[in-house]
Amino acid sequence: MLWIAVAIGQQTPAPAQVQPITIEGATAHLGNGKIIENSLIMFADGKLTFVGDAKMKIARTGKVIDAKGQHVYPGLIAPAKPLGLVEIDAVRATDDQDEIGGILPHIRSLIAYNAESQVVESMRPNGVLLAQITPQGGRISGTSSIVQFDAWNWEDAAVKTDDGIHLNWPNTFRRGRWWLGEPRGFQPNKDYQKDVKEVATFMANAKAYDNDTAKEVNLAYAAMQGLFSGAQKLYIYAHGEKEIIDAITQAKAAGVAKIVLVGGYQAHKVASFLKEHNIPVLVRYSHTLPFFEDDDYDFTYKLPKLLSEAGLLVALQNTDDSNFATRNLPFYAGHVAAQGLDKEKALELITGNTAKILGIDDTYGTLEVGKSATLFISKGDALDMVGNQLSKAFIDGRDISLETHQTTLYKRYMGKYDGK
Repeated sequence: MLWIAVAIGQQTPAPAQVQPITIEGATAHLGNGKIIENSLIMFADGKLTFVGDAKMKIARTGKVIDAKGQHVYPGLIAPAKPLGLVEIDAVRATDDQDEIGGILPHIRSLIAYNAESQVVESMRPNGVLLAQITPQGGRISGTSSIVQFDAWNWEDAAVKTDDGIHLNWPNTFRRGRWWLGEPRGFQPNKDYQKDVKEVATFMANAKAYDNDTAKEVNLAYAAMQGLFSGAQKLYIYAHGEKEIIDAITQAKAAGVAKIVLVGGYQAHKVASFLKEHNIPVLVRYSHTLPFFEDDDYDFTYKLPKLLSEAGLLVALQNTDDSNFATRNLPFYAGHVAAQGLDKEKALELITGNTAKILGIDDTYGTLEVGKSATLFISKGDALDMVGNQLSKAFIDGRDISLETHQTTLYKRYMGKYDGK
């Protein structure tokens, strides 16, 4: 018997924009809290050249897309995700998200990024067009980079390289290991102070390390230097009040210039502290059950709203049981809007605010003249599962394909049922 294997690769990256493109008549959601009901958006050479009202008397140039009744959004951004680092969880050879070791600031996730990943490709039909590719595990996981999702390789995909280092702060409590005879539920972490001291000592040594005078090269210490100069950001993963305060206090004392809190389950309880130190928050669990029995049943859904109302710069990271569920990012923002946050403010949680936190807001995140033409057109509300139906998407002005192995299978089996 002859078996024929058919390999399905990612769509070929789109060619560079060669003619101006005009999108007319759509409701434009700019990603900065503003809307233009009847919009005119024009871009050339990958950059936005006009964003305004369609009533403006300005010559339409190049290819004109009639988008009346549809919506235009900036490309959505997924921060702190291992997209492109793992393809199949059960196949170790496709999993590069977690290196062996505990303190690995010199590990560069970007060089392991698979630009032709089918997982990455599956993000685009929902409007997720950029991401911060981030290693996982250990105490210091490594260095992240920001990429766009239409490229042959990681060199072409890179938007901002080695932008930050990711630190998993120790927990004051841990779950009891019942299989070792420990009580179930949360137990005090007796090693908390020791774990904190380990991090503090490493940071102090890294601060004291001098690339120019060191007799021996220490890759880990050398990789940390951008944190002290302000060239990189430190992304601290912490949830509890004590952990958040301890982590930020220690990092500040070590001389870290720019800090981002990832997680922040109890960040609303220390919002004034975070605001005082100008710490933005990437909310990690916005679509899950509450951690504790006495929390409100809908607490995780409304946390981003509580932090936004406290005056913090907030975006959604939202970890998932499956890395592949990152494609649901717009719907997480929709759930936050359902908790009372203005819908355009909810959109900022996955566009403009994320771009600011990642340091790419000069180019991405909002629809403004001079910025990258990275955007998409949806037939309906992109934050709603029913409305999110993309008809067009562009990355840096390139008209990208929205076909994936999933849309291929969808069409195949819809044809099967339609034929009956």
